[in-house]
Amino acid sequence: MTEPLSQLGVRLKARRREKRLSLRDLADQTGVSFNTLSRVERGHVPDLKNFRRIVDWLEIPPETFFAPDEAAPSTPQSIARHLLADKRLTDDAASKIAEMVTEMYGKLAKEPLLAAHLRSAKTFTPEAGGKLAEVLADIQASIVND
Repeated sequence: MTEPLSQLGVRLKARRREKRLSLRDLADQTGVSFNTLSRVERGHVPDLKNFRRIVDWLEIPPETFFAPDEAAPSTPQSIARHLLADKRLTDDAASKIAEMVTEMYGKLAKEPLLAAHLRSAKTFTPEAGGKLAEVLADIQASIVND
């Protein structure tokens, strides 16, 4: 089960108090600055390095805050979220703009490219990479044209 990342500060503060540590003591133990720890306890999200130090100290897996099956929001969804947060727009106006963006995006966006991620290896020569790129381009063309 995942938790919102905003709960990191709640957990941190609870564990720190449970262990009767000050923020300065915690900073010494984790290697995370006093100011950063204070901000995290108030609900801010730390950078990746400090996030890792904090979850290690809490002895919880980082995955606790990230659902593996959650897909990143689409571009129109991200834009809609920003529009709804804009204080200059009413919710109705933001929704109407978001609908127009979604419609235009659907009409103008290119189909997603077929992508492959390969690990490099000493035996993977540039010639093999070129051949693989040709094969993938042929596969993509046949998928798009069908």
